[in-house]
Amino acid sequence: MKKTLSLLGSITLIGTSTTSLVACNNVVEYTPEQLDALKKENQINTTNKEIKDNLEWIAPQEKPFNKVNNKYYYIVWKGKNWNITKFKNNEEIIPPKQEYRYKLLQEKEEYKIQLRYCSRNDTKIDLIIFKSINEPTLIWKRNSNDFIKSVYRWNGEEQNLPNLIIDKDANIQVN
Repeated sequence: MKKTLSLLGSITLIGTSTTSLVACNNVVEYTPEQLDALKKENQINTTNKEIKDNLEWIAPQEKPFNKVNNKYYYIVWKGKNWNITKFKNNEEIIPPKQEYRYKLLQEKEEYKIQLRYCSRNDTKIDLIIFKSINEPTLIWKRNSNDFIKSVYRWNGEEQNLPNLIIDKDANIQVN
């Protein structure tokens, strides 16, 4: 009887683990109404109307990096500390003959934040944090908000780009 219960317990654990792993790769898909509400909720708190009107919170489902649009993006991410990286999406990550190609956005401490092309996924270009070969790659769409807290796109004129800073609690502020 003990062996039977032990065997059933093991099968249950294995089944649960496999289901959980598969679920980790799912991207949360918001309805248009939910997405609009989230954009309003994640709007930067400032009295500057131009920044409020032009700095837009982006969700992974929008796949913002699949096309070059010459817009600036701000990424709030965590290495040892919270960081903010600003870059212009002005370069196509052309698929090579290999499966992967990447664009390094910033290297800080031992972390690298990259846009990576992968021919095996439906998104094609992922925003990732890469530390080393021995550690997991953290992907924006798959790994909660523990490492990539938010992504914003600047929809205004380049000469009016805001200077954003981040405090110790990962809150974005206009400098």
